[in-house]
Parts: sequence; structure tokens; C-alpha cells
Amino acid sequence: MADIPVGTKGERQVLVTSEVAISFMGVEGARVLATPHMIMFMERTCRDTVLPLLERGHDTVGTQVNVSHLAATPLGMMVTFSCEVTAVNERRIQFRVEARDEREKIGEGTHERFIVNVARFATRMAEKKAAPKG
Repeated sequence: MADIPVGTKGERQVLVTSEVAISFMGVEGARVLATPHMIMFMERTCRDTVLPLLERGHDTVGTQVNVSHLAATPLGMMVTFSCEVTAVNERRIQFRVEARDEREKIGEGTHERFIVNVARFATRMAEKKAAPKG
């Protein structure tokens, strides 16, 4: 299926901009990296780390996220997202994830992804969409 060594690591950096910050508190100085965006960047880091190791036509989908958002990161700060493969069981890949801004660790936890054949996955989704509701 895929040769994904335990210990494989990946990283990406993201600048906290208004597009990934909360806006609901109403004060510009209170705008910080939103938790859903932190999780999304953790997932993307994991996906992008293993994608080059997969067979052509395969990708991964997230199946489990267990993270804590430990600290707020204001607009204009850079955040580094990192991941490490901790286990591979057939098509299931487990990761340790972490996010750090320029001052401290802001998030940590685990994430799991599942390897899929993209064409077969698309076919199953089309069948699901066409199935009678009920």
C-alpha cells in the first residue's frame, strides 16, 4: 500500500492573518488564531507530510482529531505546525501534532488519517449522494 516510516516528520509555517483569526469578540486587539483553523493546519501538515509517500491516485482523509488549544496567538505572529508519524496500521496513520507561535507552544495532540484510493472514494461518495434518503 504505502511505505510510511514511523518517525516521519513534517512542518509548515503560517502567518496569523484576519482570514484565520476569530472576529466575534469585537475588539481588533483580541483577534487571535481560531481553533478550527489551528486544527485545519495541523491536519494539512499531516496530509502534506505523507502525500509524497503514497501510491499515485491515493490520498488521506482525517478520521480522528484530539487536540488542545493551549494558548492564543495574535494577528501578525507566525505559527509553526509540526507532525510526526507515531504508528501505521495498514491504511491508518497516527500522528503526534504540535503548534508553536513565536513565544510558546499553542497546541498539541494526536491526529489520525486513513489512506484512500481517490477514484474509488469519489465513486462511493456519488453513490451515497444518489441513494434514497431515509
